[in-house]
Amino acid sequence: MMTQEMLNTLNPMQKQAVLTTDGPLLLLAGAGSGKTRVLTHRIAYLISQGVRPWNILAITFTNKAAKEMKERVCALCEEGDDVWVSTFHSTCVRILRRDIEKFGYTKSFTIFDTSDSERLMKNIYKAYDINEKIYPVKGVLGEIGRQKDRLVTPKEYMISVEKDFRLKKVAELYQIYQDRLKENNALDFDDLIFKTVMLFRGFPDVLEKYRDRFQYIMVDEYQDTNASQYQLVKLLAGKYGNLCAVGDDDQSIYGWRGADIRNILDFEKDFKNTKVIKLEQNYRSTQNILDSANTVIRNNNARKAKSLWTQQESGEKITVFRADNDRAEAAFAAKIIKEGHAGGKSYGDYAVLYRNNAISRVFEETFVSAGIPYRLLGGTRFYDRMEIKDILAYLRFIANPSDTVSFSRIVNVPKRGIGDATVEKLLKYCMETGTPVMTVLSMPEMIPDIKTKAKALHDFYLMINEFSGEADNEDVAALVKNVLYKTGYHAALTAENTEESLGRLDNIEELVSKAAEFEQSASGQTGLAGFLEDVALVADVDGMQDGENAVVLMTLHSSKGLEFDTVFLAACEDGIFPGYRAMQSAVLTEMEEERRLCYVGITRAKRKLYMTLAKSRMQFGNMQYNAPSRFLKELPKELLDIKQEGAVKKSAAERPQPAKQAYVPQTRYNTRPVNSYNMPAPKDSPVDYEVGDRVKHLKFGIGKVLDIAPAGADFEVTVEFMSGTKKLPAKLARLKKL
Repeated sequence: MMTQEMLNTLNPMQKQAVLTTDGPLLLLAGAGSGKTRVLTHRIAYLISQGVRPWNILAITFTNKAAKEMKERVCALCEEGDDVWVSTFHSTCVRILRRDIEKFGYTKSFTIFDTSDSERLMKNIYKAYDINEKIYPVKGVLGEIGRQKDRLVTPKEYMISVEKDFRLKKVAELYQIYQDRLKENNALDFDDLIFKTVMLFRGFPDVLEKYRDRFQYIMVDEYQDTNASQYQLVKLLAGKYGNLCAVGDDDQSIYGWRGADIRNILDFEKDFKNTKVIKLEQNYRSTQNILDSANTVIRNNNARKAKSLWTQQESGEKITVFRADNDRAEAAFAAKIIKEGHAGGKSYGDYAVLYRNNAISRVFEETFVSAGIPYRLLGGTRFYDRMEIKDILAYLRFIANPSDTVSFSRIVNVPKRGIGDATVEKLLKYCMETGTPVMTVLSMPEMIPDIKTKAKALHDFYLMINEFSGEADNEDVAALVKNVLYKTGYHAALTAENTEESLGRLDNIEELVSKAAEFEQSASGQTGLAGFLEDVALVADVDGMQDGENAVVLMTLHSSKGLEFDTVFLAACEDGIFPGYRAMQSAVLTEMEEERRLCYVGITRAKRKLYMTLAKSRMQFGNMQYNAPSRFLKELPKELLDIKQEGAVKKSAAERPQPAKQAYVPQTRYNTRPVNSYNMPAPKDSPVDYEVGDRVKHLKFGIGKVLDIAPAGADFEVTVEFMSGTKKLPAKLARLKKL
């Protein structure tokens, strides 16, 4: 039960947020400001004031965050276990399990992951003779996902693109894809929120039920919500209006996947009489780190004014290290880490963060050579490994016999002499006659021209039927073991007797352990359906283990919400961070999102921050020469400790700035060094543009002039286009200055 003593452990703004219970509340929680503490204390306070715990809904973005919040709520009050604390997708799955039959699905629906969706779409392409080169599967599924995030149905999308031949085909595929999903009694990941919103819109009685259920709603990381998540929250909060949105617009870094920063920036417009409370006291980082982050983010226009501060010491300066090349950059980090470990620090105190995964390779190789243990987040996920997907496909088909995608994957794994042609005939028969797959498998002789495979198909049916009975009576771990052995999967891998096959068996053993843990700790839906739901909704960062004695290598996007004693923010170079696309974009929002990403990276560090870069870097098989990141120039120079001479030593304000000598960022496509300042065109040059100018070519489009050099009677112009760097004769190129 919440006591006055507990309230007194909060700072004044945190306490105000906890005590503000009714009406819309926008809680602007800066990095490291203790927002989880506020949310959990707020839930406990509501319960202490007589609010029933089952009338409270708290939504987060990751399973890890939801688990942590639930544990902390339960530690604060006995009734905490009855509070709904879950991710957006988990919340929607729980709702759909109860009411999806209104859409013609059964409650045992399967959740398709990306590879399942691709397999289903490829089957559609084959059936309708669609050219994948013209309509790439991933591109079409991406467009379908974007429309679902915007709550656009196939029919609505068809109307909006009726004058565009290519998009009309995508709209047709959208409709066919949705129909096939329904035939499989399956939803893809984007459907979970999409279908829930449609459920609420189409069935007011269902919406009313959940509005009365969730009278107090709290949404964490509100700046990351997209259109469908926003509508879901708005619908649920429409009756009582007790919505607490917690977030930080300065950490909105997922615009590329549909997050809309306007949801948090316009919160007061969307919800009248909103109270706004700012949490600006930071409990994570030193003041020098915070001052650096504050100074960088102030360069953004689309933000709500706030400034992080701490009662901690100023701390060390930010070390900026410019190496000669990328290997020297990684060697510098390795040296610092080895020295720190020798001095008693854990390897787990260190993290290397980067803008894109390609940067990790040199760090990995360097750490292996130096004997530094590391953990790479963002590589192949455990649940994406072939053997894990095979076993899960068995479990999914056992739980949902309408799932023909899972059936196609496992019917001949391990090999049973059932070829693709046989599977195709079987599925075609099912589709044309409307007969369920399991019914056909029980009497395969009903299919013309399939008699030679009838026994193998019937044996498969008997095995699945036996598993289905076990699923009702045994725990999931036991079922996984039975599937592993009775299918012959274990025997097949054992017979291979290779390091790889034995490693795959180890991975399956880990899946058994996961199932056992689930049975012991599951809250909400249990059994096979609950287990499949749990693994379908797991995120990459959910596997992050606290206290692991290994350096963490991960992207900046994956790092949000985490903290480390010492952070290396690597490859701080224009063209990498910020990325080339943002630098070339005429849309300011792209560069502002890159700057927010920099802010996130800086604020992951608790005690020490290194920002590193290289004069040259091997990329795309070529040696690249990238200029220092413009974000480095935005840092307060008095807080920097420059470790090597280079372009970052002096700030832009300190340098002489003659006319036409503005800084020209170099990009990831450069293949040789050029000046960092605009240089005039060579004497007698026939062109009216200079190095650094943007120009347009009739074929290659818009590019940037990197160099102008004499070439006999003409001049050779080196221009960087989106398609790559081109060397063109000035007279023939007819470049036009923009």
